[in-house]
Amino acid sequence: MYENIVDKIIWLGHDGFRIESEKTIYIDPFQISGGPKADIILVSHEHFDHCSPDDIKKIQKPETVIITDAQSAAKLSGDVRVVLPNETIELAGVHIETVPSYNTDKDFHPKGNNWLGFIVEIDEVRIYHTGDADFIPEMTKIKADIALLPVSGTYVMDARQAVEAALAIKPQLAIPMHYGSIVGSEADADAFKQALEGQIKVKILQKR
Repeated sequence: MYENIVDKIIWLGHDGFRIESEKTIYIDPFQISGGPKADIILVSHEHFDHCSPDDIKKIQKPETVIITDAQSAAKLSGDVRVVLPNETIELAGVHIETVPSYNTDKDFHPKGNNWLGFIVEIDEVRIYHTGDADFIPEMTKIKADIALLPVSGTYVMDARQAVEAALAIKPQLAIPMHYGSIVGSEADADAFKQALEGQIKVKILQKR
């Protein structure tokens, strides 16, 4: 079933995605030229490459709902709704779950900040966006059909840790992210894919 959803997931570069279903959903849009107006925007945390007010304005309309953490909300305007990890939101027929997102072996994304990952359910397919995270214990309990996983290291998990995360989550499909912009390269995505060959299907998306 997930095959029908993959073509609706557009990688915008870095950690940014657009999901084109009955509603247009963006996650962490950054350095975008524009695009279809958003029904829902999910912002994982306040760092400039995830919470980018200028980029959000390019796709925001009066009815757009932004779901984010408290620190990011302070930088944004419009219909902004503050959430914590482990909440469930039903919005315009879209099921969204917030999950924890943090570092375990570095200090860029402390657990105490209550920053976010998201699970978005589209046509009964669960898409998990980790936010800026390492391989955290909570991932062993995530149920997802498609997992969007960072691979660059430095601020987030590297390709090796992303492989561990994928094997713990066991999605039908894993898509690498968080490379090719501020840190990381396609070599990280390739290493991730090669390490999972024969275990979990990996698709490397081209930036659009």
